Amino acid sequence: MSITAPAIAHPAFAPGTVWLAGAGPGDPSLLTLAALHALQTADVILHDALVAPEILALAPVTTRLIPTGKRAGGAQTPQLAINAELIALAQQNLRVLRLKGGDPFIFGRGGEECLALAAASISYRVIPGISAGIGATTAAMLPITHRGLARSVLFATGETGPTGPQVDFASLAHAADTLVLYMARNTIGSIAASLIAAGRNPADPVAFLLDATTPRQKIIHTTLAEAGPRAADLGTEATLIIIGPVVSLSALLTPAAQLPIPVTRAQEA
Repeated sequence: MSITAPAIAHPAFAPGTVWLAGAGPGDPSLLTLAALHALQTADVILHDALVAPEILALAPVTTRLIPTGKRAGGAQTPQLAINAELIALAQQNLRVLRLKGGDPFIFGRGGEECLALAAASISYRVIPGISAGIGATTAAMLPITHRGLARSVLFATGETGPTGPQVDFASLAHAADTLVLYMARNTIGSIAASLIAAGRNPADPVAFLLDATTPRQKIIHTTLAEAGPRAADLGTEATLIIIGPVVSLSALLTPAAQLPIPVTRAQEA
């Protein structure tokens, strides 16, 4: 006997409103159904550079796509300009989708955009997404917690501001067994030095997870002591950095795993 799945009732995407949606770590199959609905309903999509092209391809050809890149070392769209454009497009009575890699509220500046929309009396909705720190690491067979190795995990940004690093990594050296760093490719050398100076093991395994869950995915394994030099050889790929003993499990878990994306590994320096 066949079973018919019940239809999912999505909320109406009304003209003149803004939806903020998380696009997940990259693989289109990891989009939520709500995010897919938004993609296929929006009149205009403002998307970050980290949103995979395979996801943008799911939008109708009539949808206007506006890149709002923020990738380190690449094009930078000021946040205030993004806020203003969201408001202006909504005031044109369009269905406006702000599409972000991962989750809008995890290093995505979604809170800032919601504050701007609220101040302008623009109605908005937030659609959660699978954050890269959870989804990408799991898909790549990099467990961030594991009994006996890691009972705690810490997520932090390595992004720097006008006055230097915004996170005191020396104080976080022993705050968690596993450290997951977003936007830290260009600063991992100084971060690693701070962690080691504060007592973190220089031999701690480190993984650079590049373009996670996409056909371009690659994992580079190294140690905390060598993380800075290895990062200098990377390109402009979206990069997540995982630090801690659990990284060593990847080599044991990968061979027999049914992986959506084959894992390309580069050996330790």
